[in-house]
Amino acid sequence: MCPSSVSYQSAYYSKKVVKISGDVKVPGDKSMSHRALMFGALADGETRITGLLEGHDVLNTAQAMRHLGGVAVRGDDGIWRCSAPENGELHEPSEILDMGNSGTSARLLMGLVAGYGFSTIFTGDASLKKRPMGRVMRPLSEMGARFISRDKGRFPLAVEGVPSPKAVTYESPVASAQVKSAILLAGLRAAGTTTVIETAPSRDHSENMLRAFGAEVDVENLPEGRFAVSITGGARLEGCSLHIPADPSSAAFPAAACAMHPGSAVTLLGVGINPRRTGFYQCLEEMGVDILYRNKRVEGGEEVADIKILAPEKLVAIDIPPERVPSMIDEFPAIAMLAACADGVSRMSGLEELRVKESDRLALVAKGLTDCGVRLEESESGLIIHGNGKPPQGGAMIETALDHRIAMSFLVLGSVSDEPVQIDDITPVGTSFPGFVALMNDLGMDIAPCGEDANDRKTA
Repeated sequence: MCPSSVSYQSAYYSKKVVKISGDVKVPGDKSMSHRALMFGALADGETRITGLLEGHDVLNTAQAMRHLGGVAVRGDDGIWRCSAPENGELHEPSEILDMGNSGTSARLLMGLVAGYGFSTIFTGDASLKKRPMGRVMRPLSEMGARFISRDKGRFPLAVEGVPSPKAVTYESPVASAQVKSAILLAGLRAAGTTTVIETAPSRDHSENMLRAFGAEVDVENLPEGRFAVSITGGARLEGCSLHIPADPSSAAFPAAACAMHPGSAVTLLGVGINPRRTGFYQCLEEMGVDILYRNKRVEGGEEVADIKILAPEKLVAIDIPPERVPSMIDEFPAIAMLAACADGVSRMSGLEELRVKESDRLALVAKGLTDCGVRLEESESGLIIHGNGKPPQGGAMIETALDHRIAMSFLVLGSVSDEPVQIDDITPVGTSFPGFVALMNDLGMDIAPCGEDANDRKTA
């Protein structure tokens, strides 16, 4: 199925199937898992976490908190137990903190250690070393932290924190939950109130979870659609019990696979439906997909539901407004696959943030779809995708550039394209979706390693 020049150990392909169906529980929310470990290892008393995503990135966060003196341990019962160091204070790590592929963990931990009077050195994988950290370094510098980094604020990077950061009011030029959260975590150690002003609402998992741990966090609506989020410094976090719901971004992949196959139905169990994370599902409905939200409840301070996806006979093209981008920033690769199969021209704008994710996702999506026979136009901040109401030709080998969402998106496309779609590396999928291949194959997809016989499949 794959060219001989590609390593069979990491290259996978996906080929056309007729139908996708079943009930599935995808792994726990990655954003919440990072935060639960961090806050739990800062808090007095024991924090018990169930449903934690145990992907590579989250396990790196757990290791980083242990290097800083906190407790983050998985019990034989599958429950994670976290607590602050015995004296309540994090300490200087003797090891370099390797954040792997996780920009979320890297940026949040930079904010956390900025409020302590010691130095911390961060590094990451080849992908993370390319990602800009200046957007976090600027506000943390205003709070008193100092940095030494590679050109343009890239990893490896050293943070020299301060024991009493300055409380600031910072107007963020981007709607970024990572930037906001880093400032709020440094603000925990500041004397006074630290405020972040955003031009548009970003994910609010940090605010919700910090309140669950006893922090005083306020949100104010400002004119022109802006938001101000404030935290009162000096308070200690208190341990609590948390359940991490299924990740809506991971759930987007079985949802997209289902939506591409007329007559298919999939139920996604226990998915977080935080209003700032549901832009993808709003787009699905606009494309003609029927979505039913059942058994709505609250878990871990977040809204949760079982989501039933019912595929239409034909997907229709949509225009995605820029203001929806923050609520679906990680799902754009998946929605682009759907647009490639839809009837009509889909337009997506306001996507500059995709240029600085785990990869330049905008460029990789554009190239991969073009190689699969899709006509499109790429701009600096968006895509125009010309769908003709049927799946594309496929047949391409996709460069993933260590990006898990690029890998999963094109494997989903392969389930409906005329020719199999191949990806060069399945390995990054483990950062967010352990067991992805097995789960998708259970729903009816046909994903396998290059060079493997169909009757002797390996899973990732």
